[in-house]
Amino acid sequence: MKIIKSVFAVSIVYTLLACSSSNNSSTIIATQNIQKEDTLITFNNEAEATIPKGFIVGNTCTQAKWSIINDNGNKVIAQQNKSESDCFNILMLDNLLYKNFILTTKIKAVASDEDMGGGLVWRYIDNKNYYIARCNPLENNFRLYKVVNGNRKQLESVDCAIKSGEWFTMSISMNGNNIICSLNGNKMIEESDDTYQNGGKVGLWTKSDAQSYFDDLSVQPIK
Repeated sequence: MKIIKSVFAVSIVYTLLACSSSNNSSTIIATQNIQKEDTLITFNNEAEATIPKGFIVGNTCTQAKWSIINDNGNKVIAQQNKSESDCFNILMLDNLLYKNFILTTKIKAVASDEDMGGGLVWRYIDNKNYYIARCNPLENNFRLYKVVNGNRKQLESVDCAIKSGEWFTMSISMNGNNIICSLNGNKMIEESDDTYQNGGKVGLWTKSDAQSYFDDLSVQPIK
């Protein structure tokens, strides 16, 4: 049975896990902390101009501004600032850990001068070690990367036709070392990589001055 967790329910789980989790983000994640139930997070019950409950900022710079906003009557989480060109703007779902799963969110690229769009991060250890997939409407490409010790390495790049100002859906399937990245239900990338073999956090990502909205973050563990 699929279990839907509100942001309030998720925050309760955080409290329970915090008692057994290490504060050292580089520590290998204990198997018992890996989530086995589905998680769906919407932002309609969150207060505007706040960071949603259960999330933590992992930006590589201080300029990023994550905040709940109202988008035509629907509350979403937005990255609103124009950060420096080398900034990775990251918002993590804190303390809930996943290993094999299908990770999905809705994204809308709103504005930028240098970079645009955004994506998902997973098997996140800290802000220098994780996987990322992102779509950039300015460049018309969809790319898969791994970040190792702060260095981003491209694993695959394909063309895409996502437009700014329009919502699109990004999904990541991670099972063992197999990675499948999809846009609007269409498989675009499939790769294998063994860099991060344990579970980790999941979250949202933009780069530089990309101002983007995100909604309906879901994680379905693969059992």
